[in-house]
Amino acid sequence: MSKKSKVIGKRAYEKALFELQLELVKLQAWVKHQGLKVIIIFEGRDAAGKGGVIKRITQHLNPRIARVVALPAPTEREKSQWYFQRYSAYLPAAGEIVLLDRSWYNRAGVEKVMGFCTAEEHEEFLRSCPEFERMLVRSGTILIKYWFSVSDDVQGKRFRSRLEEPHKRWKLSPIDLESLSRWEEYSKAKDQMFAHTDIKQAPWYVVNSDIKKHARLNCISHLLSLIPYEDLTPEKIVLPERNKTVGYVRPPMSDQTFVPEIYPKEDD
Repeated sequence: MSKKSKVIGKRAYEKALFELQLELVKLQAWVKHQGLKVIIIFEGRDAAGKGGVIKRITQHLNPRIARVVALPAPTEREKSQWYFQRYSAYLPAAGEIVLLDRSWYNRAGVEKVMGFCTAEEHEEFLRSCPEFERMLVRSGTILIKYWFSVSDDVQGKRFRSRLEEPHKRWKLSPIDLESLSRWEEYSKAKDQMFAHTDIKQAPWYVVNSDIKKHARLNCISHLLSLIPYEDLTPEKIVLPERNKTVGYVRPPMSDQTFVPEIYPKEDD
């Protein structure tokens, strides 16, 4: 971390997060009501905390309106397409929010560093990406780009914690491990990417993510500030009375197959 920072307490964090998530619900309703098209790109080094922020953003949102797109490696057919073609299929329609967990910027990062694309393909990406994004903005799409910045020390600690915790080991791939030894190459690729794609119509916003809780709150708060919205929360809803049925006889419970109830256990 560039400077020592007091870490927010658990209670204060949870309170602030819930308040921000309530505002996200209001933003979602406004996006749907106004027919807005929103793309939010999340990029950064491995273990920078992108997934955690995305999870908190979408936690209380309707997946029909706000959906996460995390594409796997391209197929052979997709490799033969125009580079942006596979991403175009996932762009939002009116009233939708798309959160890209990694994006077309794979070409400027991991593909560049790991040699998964040619020098010519990388150069073409740097030329065409700004124009592609300007076209999106001109078409009425709100494009927001976040880069999660993590120090090498913190990244190393997070990688080691993944090795020690069985439920997190799936997050470590051979490419993730390779990134540790190519820190400087990734830094150069990122600097080059920013030089070409940090455009006025869709600038990069850098999130300091050494402290995950701070990164989540700061990113969500900033996101809410970028899209003006109104509170469309409906008036208090009164549930109707259930109609009384006449002559209906339910089939016996023994005709149904139930999930075994093994919890709570006796020692719980």
